[in-house]
Amino acid sequence: MAIQTMVPDPFEKLCIDICKRNGKNKLIWFGDKDKTLSYSPKSGKMILTVHRWFANKSCPGNWMYARMGDLAEKVTKALQGSSDSGGGSTSKWTQASVLKDLSEADAIKKVGALFTADQKKNGILASVSLAQFILESGYGKSELAQNANNIYGMKCNLSGNTWSGSSWDGESKYTKKTQEQNPDGSMVTITADFRKYSCIENFIADHSTYLLGAKNGSKLRYAGLKGCTDYKKAVRIIKDGGYATSLTYVEKLCSIIEKWNLTQCDAKDSGGEAVRWYRVRKTWADSKSQKGAYKVLANAKKCADQNPGYKAFDTDGKVVYEPKAAEPAVKVPFLVRVKISDLNIRKGPGTNYDRVQFCPPGVYTVVATSKGVGASLWGKLKSGIGWLSLDYVQRV
Repeated sequence: MAIQTMVPDPFEKLCIDICKRNGKNKLIWFGDKDKTLSYSPKSGKMILTVHRWFANKSCPGNWMYARMGDLAEKVTKALQGSSDSGGGSTSKWTQASVLKDLSEADAIKKVGALFTADQKKNGILASVSLAQFILESGYGKSELAQNANNIYGMKCNLSGNTWSGSSWDGESKYTKKTQEQNPDGSMVTITADFRKYSCIENFIADHSTYLLGAKNGSKLRYAGLKGCTDYKKAVRIIKDGGYATSLTYVEKLCSIIEKWNLTQCDAKDSGGEAVRWYRVRKTWADSKSQKGAYKVLANAKKCADQNPGYKAFDTDGKVVYEPKAAEPAVKVPFLVRVKISDLNIRKGPGTNYDRVQFCPPGVYTVVATSKGVGASLWGKLKSGIGWLSLDYVQRV
């Protein structure tokens, strides 16, 4: 008996290997020759046959033949990330349910490596796929994600199902109401069937297979996506291929990528250098206050200037720019004394304005002040003739 219970193990491994190499995630056993031969397996399924149906011999033997159903069930569980251990079934793959109570940042950390691994295999930027996950499933907390491990909202029918190698079993589904946007911007509510997956990994694999294989006629819908290293271009390819109905889909994804610096999850080529980002926050520890992440420091500075109390940080959390506190407004009018004889009067507040004439020494009334090139502050003369650099005068 001990020997007999050990027999199925190598067969399980063999069947699992065959299914994986052919992109299948479910093994079916009917136990009937005619039913088996008349059945056409859907995408993701493989049907089990035995030698005894086609040869005049009992192969496999009756003991093994009686356990083919158990074999198919064990193989399917292994393919879908489950194993039966005594009291029940436990998953060794990632379930969306683990994301339910995580913070946004922790949810990204939990699944980030999954998208990096997928990029290494399929060539689709992890940052783009991760941004889609955030936008379309609310960090994995949506109804569809929690009930079907469907983190992008992939329907059962997409592009006529014209791509091969799907990891979806072809049958499992979750039905719900959803909103779609018409070309004119109006919204419509429909009831649709969505694909249901055994784990997030299977969903990610199916989604990438779809993006790389879906066709519109004889042409790939998302041609140029594989290997694209520019996230903005990649997002545009996806939108232009008809993936989403939202008119602001591209802008939303790019904003998410920049907010969370998702390019840090992109797989780097050998010897490649990671992109340096500058984040704008109140403090480095307060990630929730982040206004944006920028590759160009000047853009980060501009954002900080526009948001009082914010600073620009580098990837190590060091402050690289902090806007100066606003100087108190100068009360006008006021008097100034000019002691030098070669102080220029200019048409505007700055050395980039034309010179009018020299200002004779004396006392003058300033009626307005302004920042400008060439001086810390400029003053407009009451006479209206022009502006003086206040760096070279004395307040009276």
